[in-house]
Amino acid sequence: MTGSYITIENGDKKFNAYLAVPEAGKGPGIVLCQEIFGINSVMREKADFLAEEGYTVLVPDLFWRAQAGIELGYTEADFAKAFELYQGFDENLGVEDIKDTLATLKTLDECDAEAGLGVVGYCLGGKLAYLAACRLPEVACAVGYYGVGIENNLDEAKNIQGKLVLHMAELDQFCSADVRTQITEALSAYKKHVKTFLYPNVDHAFARPHGDHYHKPSALIAHERTVTALRKAIGPEYDLEALWEDHCKYEFETRDVPATMATMVAEPYVNHIPTLTGGVGYAQLSRFYRHHFVHNNPQDMSLISISRTVGVTQVVDEFIMRFTHDQEIDWLIPGIKPTGKFVEIPMLGVIKFRGPKLCHEHIYWDQASLLVQLGLIDPTGLPVAGAITAHKLLDETLPSNELMPTWPSSEGKPID
Repeated sequence: MTGSYITIENGDKKFNAYLAVPEAGKGPGIVLCQEIFGINSVMREKADFLAEEGYTVLVPDLFWRAQAGIELGYTEADFAKAFELYQGFDENLGVEDIKDTLATLKTLDECDAEAGLGVVGYCLGGKLAYLAACRLPEVACAVGYYGVGIENNLDEAKNIQGKLVLHMAELDQFCSADVRTQITEALSAYKKHVKTFLYPNVDHAFARPHGDHYHKPSALIAHERTVTALRKAIGPEYDLEALWEDHCKYEFETRDVPATMATMVAEPYVNHIPTLTGGVGYAQLSRFYRHHFVHNNPQDMSLISISRTVGVTQVVDEFIMRFTHDQEIDWLIPGIKPTGKFVEIPMLGVIKFRGPKLCHEHIYWDQASLLVQLGLIDPTGLPVAGAITAHKLLDETLPSNELMPTWPSSEGKPID
C-alpha cells in the first residue's frame, strides 16, 4: 500500500476513502468502486496501479452504513459475510456516496479537476459505475468490470452523457448469456457513448489478481481498454514516442544504465523472445542492463526505423538492427564467439507503458536469419534466409516466394 486514507463528509454523512496519488503529485480524478469485500488489499492495489497510470484515485468505503472499515479476504466465511453485506446494500445510496466522493475529489490539490472525472468499478462496483454514468453528469468516463444487475436499470442508459465501457465475462455465474444479450442489445442503441467487451472462456472476477478465476491475458487487455477510454476522456496525455526514443538513446547511444532504468516503472519486465533474455523486476533487469546489454553491444550497432505505431498505452516499433559481430553479445546470440560478420536483422518491439514510464518490452526477431548470416546455419534446403530479410523491408521489389519450391507450379494458373 502506498496511499493513505481521508474522510469524506457531507452533512451528517461521514466515511473514509483510500487515496492513491500519481508520482507527478497530481492527475485526473477517478473514483474506484469496490467489490463486495470492502476496501481490501486487492482494491488498494488496483488504486495504486491506476495511480501509476497517472490518476488520482479515491476508493470510498461503500459499506460504511452497515460496517465501516470492513476488509474481507476470499475464504468461505469472508464470502458469506460479503454476500450478507451485499444483500443489505442500497445501490441508490451507493451512487450518492460516489457523488460525494467525486465532489471531495475535485477539491483535492492532487486532482486535476479541469481534466474531468472518471469512475471505475468491479463486481458491485461495476454496477455502480454503470449507474454513475447514467445518473451523474460530472462523470466523463465510467468503466465497469462484470457488473451484477445492470439489466435491472437498462432504462437509465438514455441518460448517459459521457463514455461507458463494460467488461463482461462469457462464463460469468452472476450474468447468464441471456442476460448479457439483453444488456448488449439494449446498450447498442447508445453506441456513441457505450462500448461493451466480451471476454471468452472466463468467469466473474477474471481481473482479480491471485483469484481462482484470474485470467491474465483477459485482465491485461481489459486494463488496456480501460486506460484507453480514460485517456481519451480525461487524459493525461503522454508522448510515448518521445519516451521510447529517450529510452533507446540511453541504451544504445549514451549507454547509461541509471538513465535507462529511470525511464521505467519500479518493477519493469523485458523479454527478448528468441533468447529469453532480459529480466523481471528492478534488481534483475538492472543487473541485465549493466552487465549483459548496455555495455555489451558492438560500437557500430545502429537502428534503422521502418515503421512505428503509437497507441494510447503502447508503441509497436519495426526496425532493422545492424552491427559487426566483433564481440560476444550475451542477450542476442549468447555463447557465440565473435565471427567478424556484418549482420542486418529485422526486429519488432512491443513496448507497453504505465503512465509516463515503460513497464514492459517484448522484442522479436528471426534468430534463424541471424544465425545464417553468422555462418552458423547452412540455409541450403531449409526455409530460412539471411540478410535479404532485412533488405526486403527497405526494397519491396526484391523477389518474393523464392524459398517456396512449389511457387513455379502456379505460374499461369487462374487467380480469380
